[in-house]
Amino acid sequence: MWVRSLGLTEFKSVKKLLDQNEIAYAVSEHAPVYTSEEAAKVRGVELKTGVKALVLKTDRGSLVVGLIAANRRIDLKKLAKAIGVRKLQLASAAEVFRATGCEVGSVHPFGNLFGLPTYLDSSVLENEMVNFNAGLHTVSIQMRAKDLVKAAKPIVTDFSE
Repeated sequence: MWVRSLGLTEFKSVKKLLDQNEIAYAVSEHAPVYTSEEAAKVRGVELKTGVKALVLKTDRGSLVVGLIAANRRIDLKKLAKAIGVRKLQLASAAEVFRATGCEVGSVHPFGNLFGLPTYLDSSVLENEMVNFNAGLHTVSIQMRAKDLVKAAKPIVTDFSE
């Protein structure tokens, strides 16, 4: 219950950010999803429209958020080079939770709300509309990709395989 209430807090933060920026979006509630494939199926959308938000740890110990289309794989070496660090790795589940208040798989793409630098792979922008978990495994948001960029303020680069 405690974890769910933190995710709900994050969901409310996302809604507030989008509303303040006058961004149109749709919210859907659904059965819990833990993979991009499950999320696409329950949302009734193509896998490529999903946005995976990955919390990554640099070799300096700092955290960043990497956003990538759900049908792609992240190339950690490419992103590390773009960021200017030697090495990146996925943050542990505990590190993700401490930094975001979200469980792995429910992290939303607004790293700016966590105070974390955010990098968006250009593959996400191949879609007009995108879908992502919004702090909970049971709540998704759909919105325009260009509005995601407007609200998340990421650095756009190429780091997918």
